[in-house]
Amino acid sequence: PLLLIPIGMGVIIGNIPMFQAVDFNLKLGIYEPGSVMNILYSGVVSGWYPPLIFLGIGAMTDFSSLISNPRLMILGAAAQIGIFVTFLGALWLGFAPPEAGAIGIIGGADGPTAIFLSSKLANGMNVMANGETVKNLIGPIAIAAYSYMALVPVIQPPIINLLTTKKERKIKMKPPRAVSRLEKIIFPIIGLLLTAFISPTALPLLGMLFFGNLLKESTVTNRLADTASNALINTITILLGVTVGASTQADVFLTKDSILIFGLGAASFVVATAGGVIFGKIMNWLSPKDRPINPMIGAAGVSAVPDSARVVQTMGLQNDPTNHLLMHAMAPNVSGVIGSAVAAGILLSFLM
Repeated sequence: PLLLIPIGMGVIIGNIPMFQAVDFNLKLGIYEPGSVMNILYSGVVSGWYPPLIFLGIGAMTDFSSLISNPRLMILGAAAQIGIFVTFLGALWLGFAPPEAGAIGIIGGADGPTAIFLSSKLANGMNVMANGETVKNLIGPIAIAAYSYMALVPVIQPPIINLLTTKKERKIKMKPPRAVSRLEKIIFPIIGLLLTAFISPTALPLLGMLFFGNLLKESTVTNRLADTASNALINTITILLGVTVGASTQADVFLTKDSILIFGLGAASFVVATAGGVIFGKIMNWLSPKDRPINPMIGAAGVSAVPDSARVVQTMGLQNDPTNHLLMHAMAPNVSGVIGSAVAAGILLSFLM
């Protein structure tokens, strides 16, 4: 006769255990070794999807606005304050330092960088000095980062209006100067060398960014630049979205930690935008009267390219239909991409 003995959420038939409570969370799909989804998910866990996306971003990006007015790079750096404020906030809420570092990068408004850092620091496999294993936060962090990137047109305008006056929003900036082809070719080379000295751990991201830009600006590898900026980045984006989405099963995503991460993400976007705008106001006060700076472009210092720059352009036209700020806003916008990757490298070097 069969003997059924309940054990928690499972049963034993004879001497054979049929299932336990943990078995309700079947390790299928991306968690099943050897499956197609598991193989594709290795690009997330190993962290090689984000560098390929940065390759495509580099091949699409024109750094002319930044080269013509390099002082605007400061605004891209100022907006990264959101990363470090979020890092401290995550520590205060009880997250372990590696987890807090991965969460903090949401403040950079850069989805690929957030995935890259969380795959290194909060992948559910690393063991900390105290013997505890870090949590797997890749899914919640990635979804929070991309969600708030999509909400940039909703989040930023109220903050910009709150921190600036109508007179400041109407400030017109001088048109950027023309940039030579030689300058465009030299810029990614110099950027790569500086990254190697300042933050070598950011080289997987920034190295690919500058390499992609060199493919574009050299004008002799147009086919490669076109592939990187279209077919390759589109393919990797699809694979990244599918695999990260498939990894957010209930026991990983529907948790208290995910709610805290989303709250920290919202706060980090507010702080990053405010930091950029406030520093833009300071730079405007210190700038010569014949070279004013519209403080709104500081909001474009977050890495959501080109959404933040478009928000600034739209708000500029709303306040003055003749005030076009897009090219000026692109300078802190692309420097924000560089800044968030450098910040990720610094966090990685200290917390890995």
